[in-house]
Amino acid sequence: MTDSTAAGAGGVAAGGGLLVAGTTSDAGKSVVTAGICRWLARRGVKVAPFKAQNMSLNSFVTRDGAEIGRAQAMQAAAAGVEPSALMNPVLLKPGGDRTSQVVLLGRPVGELSARGYHAGRQEALLGTVTECLAELRRTHDAVICEGAGSPAEINLRRSDIVNMGLARAASLPVVVVGDIDRGGVFASLFGTTALLSPEDQALVAGYVVNKFRGDVTLLEPGLEMLRGLTGRPVLGVLPYAHGLGIDEEDGLRLSLRGTVREASVAPPHGRDVLRVAVVPVPLMSNFTDVDALAAEPGVAVRFTDRPEELADADLVVLPGTRGTVRALAWLRERGLAGALVRRAAEGRPVLGICGGFQMLGERIEDEVESRAGTVEGLGLLPVRVRFAAEKTLARPAGEALGERVEGYEIHHGVAEVAGGDEPFLDGCRSGSVWGTHWHGSLESDGFRRAFLRRVAADAGRAFVPAPDTSFAALREEQLDRLGDLVEEHADTAALLRLIEGGAPRGLPFVPPGAP
Repeated sequence: MTDSTAAGAGGVAAGGGLLVAGTTSDAGKSVVTAGICRWLARRGVKVAPFKAQNMSLNSFVTRDGAEIGRAQAMQAAAAGVEPSALMNPVLLKPGGDRTSQVVLLGRPVGELSARGYHAGRQEALLGTVTECLAELRRTHDAVICEGAGSPAEINLRRSDIVNMGLARAASLPVVVVGDIDRGGVFASLFGTTALLSPEDQALVAGYVVNKFRGDVTLLEPGLEMLRGLTGRPVLGVLPYAHGLGIDEEDGLRLSLRGTVREASVAPPHGRDVLRVAVVPVPLMSNFTDVDALAAEPGVAVRFTDRPEELADADLVVLPGTRGTVRALAWLRERGLAGALVRRAAEGRPVLGICGGFQMLGERIEDEVESRAGTVEGLGLLPVRVRFAAEKTLARPAGEALGERVEGYEIHHGVAEVAGGDEPFLDGCRSGSVWGTHWHGSLESDGFRRAFLRRVAADAGRAFVPAPDTSFAALREEQLDRLGDLVEEHADTAALLRLIEGGAPRGLPFVPPGAP
């Protein structure tokens, strides 16, 4: 790669760069971005990921205490670099149907409605976004940017800072990803291009077809026709890959598509399997915490909101949520609260993480998130929670169950632990009920194995954790698979030309365009 410092449009330093856009949400932008990062890193290129604006309840804390989307942390791992707030300067965390918490450069700055954000706040952030991108481009050979949703959302184009608005401000070539598994990929790629203005179209340099099943030679006539219609090549046809299990942005279906749903359960190391039920509470956050459980041979993880399925499980996990009081009411409405109380009375294991931990306590005082005042918890842990205006963002490390543990914290709730049978990270254990604010703790292999041994004993299962499962190694293998997809199925020479030289001049206009 070359180090270029030529000034781009808007005065942004123009090093190597590329924007990966998509015809829709979940077209595969995160996967393709991570794959390109891993492919470049393996070539010795110093590369960084970037997403100007991310809407997600799956977030991560950097070593300096900044909150960013987990997808960007995953992409940083693919690139072999330390994640930073520069890689995701704007994070929106939905708190309901119409409002989101705005996290700017890793710190929460307030709540905004969708209308309020798009009516002025978003556009005002373009300068911050381009400055972050420029800094990354000054310190890296290449920056691979991920778009959001579709670049052809013409109702939002005026305030766009993450798709073509960013591409125009930073003179980035754009590759558009389409999901052929959904059907209609040619129409969606053509239509996305045709709904862009001439100035935006001038940066769209090619397409990637994602999730293809079958014989690619049957697709080739369509690829040639698309090139004839748009004047732009398809730069890759990526095959459908099962069980990648990477951290994507939002939606339970995304997590289930990965390690939890598609990966088959490896045979148990001992005589029994261990059945884990995860409760998909409203505004569920960081449900990626259970991926480390699903990676264990003999551990079967499923998401369920049925009380009878909680009764059948060996371990129930109550995950984090952006709406603790709302999720608690939902548990009671569905009979899940009663099922959890019965499990605890029977000495059957329950694990609460972050918001799940808070719900297991005796009382919640919330004048911040729900403004509901004092609400009774499930009463399964001797813990009282008070919501503070300032969010806790931390990367704690310590010891539990005789093993070293690392994790990260993202919460407004401050827990006062008043007893229990033993401490558990920052929380406690009472009987067979465990609670902590620490996300990511189960990724610590020794601790995870120790915890599962305790769970198996309480559940009466002859389950034995495999002695050699390395979650970090498994994630590296998954990231290498993404790099392989790009290296083996994309026109990498063309991608390098785009990253180094930008979009080619003279790309044809596809009518009708947009204002």
